[in-house]
Amino acid sequence: MPKQVNHEERRQIIAEATWEMIMKKGIEGTTVRAIADEANLSLGSLRHYFSSQEELLSYSMELVKERVTERIEKKFAQDIPMDELLVHFSLEIIPLDDQSRLEMTVWFHFMANVQFRHKFEGDDGILQALEQLLSLLEAHGRLKPGIELQEEIETLYALVDGLAIHCLFAPVRLTRERIVPIIVKHVNLLLLHPLNSSIFL
Repeated sequence: MPKQVNHEERRQIIAEATWEMIMKKGIEGTTVRAIADEANLSLGSLRHYFSSQEELLSYSMELVKERVTERIEKKFAQDIPMDELLVHFSLEIIPLDDQSRLEMTVWFHFMANVQFRHKFEGDDGILQALEQLLSLLEAHGRLKPGIELQEEIETLYALVDGLAIHCLFAPVRLTRERIVPIIVKHVNLLLLHPLNSSIFL
């Protein structure tokens, strides 16, 4: 019997090959032919899965966001105290391993490109998730009294976003061992009961 090909799985493999080409040549230098070569496919086979280069690049960009979301959802599905989830969520956004560094580098390439930036401008999902988490903590009485919720949401978003960028460009200096205490120290400014950094290392 001929081997069954999972259509969505093959699309993801092609998208991952697209990421590799973007890393090497940027979006402008990434052609359909180069992607096909990277994925070990003929041009005809690639066009069976994506009818145009724009469709392929848009899918590849969306897949970056989906992969990060999947990791976060897996963490949320575990039996973890909601106070600790705030730290775990923040750490999932920061590129601390090869895979997350690849995804974030590709994401920056997309966000620097006018053609694709508008698709996700103001909607990377991080701000909304932080808002939900902190609102949940407030509703359960886990935050210190007098916290200005919206201000703290924006502050934590800026901290995580900034650390993610610095970690991407200085991975040797900003290891997990250095990042975790920074995140925990800030989160502890918000929580009624402080966390210990060691549980995240």
